[in-house]
Amino acid sequence: MIGDMFHYEFLRNAFFAGMLIGFIAPLLGVFIVVRRLSLIADALSHVTLAGIAAGLLLEKKMGTSIGWNPLYMGMGFSVAGSLLIEKLRSVYKHYQELAIPIILSGGIGLSVIFISLADGFNTDLFTYLFGSVSAVSRQDVWIILGIAFVVIAVIFLLYKELFLLSFDEEYAVASGIRAKTIHFIFIVLVALVIAASMRIVGILLVSSLMTLPVAASIRIAKGFKQTLFFSVLFGELAVIVGLVVSYEIDLAPGGTIVMLAIVILLISVFWKKWRRR
Repeated sequence: MIGDMFHYEFLRNAFFAGMLIGFIAPLLGVFIVVRRLSLIADALSHVTLAGIAAGLLLEKKMGTSIGWNPLYMGMGFSVAGSLLIEKLRSVYKHYQELAIPIILSGGIGLSVIFISLADGFNTDLFTYLFGSVSAVSRQDVWIILGIAFVVIAVIFLLYKELFLLSFDEEYAVASGIRAKTIHFIFIVLVALVIAASMRIVGILLVSSLMTLPVAASIRIAKGFKQTLFFSVLFGELAVIVGLVVSYEIDLAPGGTIVMLAIVILLISVFWKKWRRR
């Protein structure tokens, strides 16, 4: 794959996009896991699927001449889903976890409706579900790069606030931190990253890239910053090696990346047990 990257643009696009996703997805995933919101990625991924299906349906009904990119519709649905989750969490103050399955169910329901209106399951939607190296365009790379820049900037500027909210929300609010605004910014970033990651990993597997590297890093890290470092390292390792392996032996990139992330997780678990002995 490394040699072919100099000859084929789609391989360069996939590689650069994969490196960006491997960095920002685990970076946000650390805060998601610490806040015990791991399932939020699954909920937003299914809402994104509804947006993609709606975009493909619109493209089919109006014709390909409009130049519509379903990625934009997916991002719009994902951001809307993230805002609904925050709204439902405020409505069900004592049962905030209910917001996630409600949005997840709604996303699945809308996806099924849009797919049925489009007269079945088509190849384009299949690439969004499980990822495709050849589907990553130069425009997708620029979109992911823009999202990565925003994510890194927000975490750099709001690191202390996110840290306090993740571990002790009551103390953070008492300290004068605007919790609702930070929550809003954070969940919108999660929605954008999930929508951007679907080209490489696939909608149904993108939540794995946000949680598996974090789960592996928690086993061996000795502090929060080490957890961030190892999460990004394991995420990049899973994505880059996964892309190379999937290209060389003709496998689905999303599934290959996720299985490598699981292998890294198992190694970290056994490494921890060996060190204890």
